[in-house]
Amino acid sequence: QVQLVESGGGLVQPGGSLRLSCAASGTIFSIDGMGWYRQAPWKERELVARCFSSGCANFVDSVKGRFTISRDNGENTVHLQMNSLKPEDTAVYYCNADIRRTRWDASRNYWGQGTQVTVSS
Repeated sequence: QVQLVESGGGLVQPGGSLRLSCAASGTIFSIDGMGWYRQAPWKERELVARCFSSGCANFVDSVKGRFTISRDNGENTVHLQMNSLKPEDTAVYYCNADIRRTRWDASRNYWGQGTQVTVSS
């Protein structure tokens, strides 16, 4: 099996920072892409940032300049550094990855359980 385990969520005041981490474990041959989605109450899940073999990118205009995604290939881990947090960043943040378990397998998509981020005074 493959598991994605997230950590680092919590309650923070506006303007504060949090660092989310996601570690992939299990039988892993390669990770083709790994990143973060978020889902706020009453909204659709959206892609926030993702790392590919060619590099990493943000996909939400409102987080550019505030959120930074990074990947540690040796540890099968991806991090999301979130600075200058705003109430509208409040959401459940989900780790997502495309993982190949063996050299003969096709890449499959996996989700973490999600971690709550609440920005409030």
